[in-house]
Amino acid sequence: MRTKTTQVAGSPAEPKDRKLPLPALLALATAVFITSLTETLPAGLLPAMSADLKVSESAAGQTVTIYAIGTALTAIPLAAATAGWRRKRLLLTATAGFAIANTVTAVSGNYALTMAARFVAGVAAGLAWALLAGYARRMAPVHLQGKAIAIAMAGIPIALSLGVPAGTFLGAALGWRAAFMIMTGLTIVLLAWITVTVPDYPGHRPENRTSMVRTLRIPGVSPVLFVTLVFVLAHTILYTYIATFLDRVGMGTSTDLVLLVFGAASLMSIWIVGAHINRRLRTLTIASTLLVAVAAAILAAMAGSPALVYVAVLLWGLGWGGTPTLLQTAVGDAGGKAADAAQAMLVTLWNVAMAGGGVAGGILLDLLGHTSFPWSVLVLLMPVLLVVTTARAHGFPAERVSMAP
Repeated sequence: MRTKTTQVAGSPAEPKDRKLPLPALLALATAVFITSLTETLPAGLLPAMSADLKVSESAAGQTVTIYAIGTALTAIPLAAATAGWRRKRLLLTATAGFAIANTVTAVSGNYALTMAARFVAGVAAGLAWALLAGYARRMAPVHLQGKAIAIAMAGIPIALSLGVPAGTFLGAALGWRAAFMIMTGLTIVLLAWITVTVPDYPGHRPENRTSMVRTLRIPGVSPVLFVTLVFVLAHTILYTYIATFLDRVGMGTSTDLVLLVFGAASLMSIWIVGAHINRRLRTLTIASTLLVAVAAAILAAMAGSPALVYVAVLLWGLGWGGTPTLLQTAVGDAGGKAADAAQAMLVTLWNVAMAGGGVAGGILLDLLGHTSFPWSVLVLLMPVLLVVTTARAHGFPAERVSMAP
């Protein structure tokens, strides 16, 4: 169904010729790239990391889990504690946290120290994720908010399409530690880029902050948060252990190529979402859910065929790539004036799902084997599709309402 974007009554009028600040938005996209790649890089390096740290692959997979736990535990309290901070200062602080955490990860020879560094990286991510989507919205005129968030969130599929395969290749060629040290170098460059190009904004006065309980009562917020939790859980169960899954179906040497296909499809997905999100947020969310479900069905039934694995991964990327933009936009629209509080809750649940996916995937691998991953995705996506299709009045409405930045 065709949808349209309306501006909330009382929001300030803005000139239609106001353009997006691309250098600043690309800096945010790079921050998203580093955040996403820091989180998911172990997915392509699990065998090497587990051998070097002398732990099992399921234990090495918990480096993704502990990162997500760090974000989930700290996103809401840190968002509240730093609400009054200048936005640029907060972004620079979070970015510096990644440089420190990735450096420690690169040089650590101890599993416990590596896990501690990954937890710190997750804390930095909690600061960044609660900030980035709102930052992008604030930079844009109302009619371009969706596109601004899509540009900022493009860092996710770029990380998947280029970063993780490149990290996997570097891990094989130079060792997995080199991949994390390169991340530190990129982060230092980003600190300078943010300083030069990203505008600063004030924080929020205490009287303007909205409680989390009150935010949950806003119509539409809860459905979006539920979809976020379950959809991300489904995705993470499979993605965290994709290298192991491919190895068990005889495609272990093709992990970097499979991840490249996934990421390239994700890039295409985010381009499509960016072009149509202002009019078709609901339709795109339903389509994304169905595409990932079809991909999981193919992997569940026909993973023995390499060609069909590539088809499934292509569909998976097309479904998943634009999902962060869709969910961040949906919760921001639903939250209205409480958008920052809603974003912090989304970040928390996103990373609860990441942590849960890492733990659940490890348990499934040990108890039921790799074939259980795609079946788990299918089961979890059923309630996701149900909620998206029924949340027609609020959450995923046919007519999207945008708030002024």
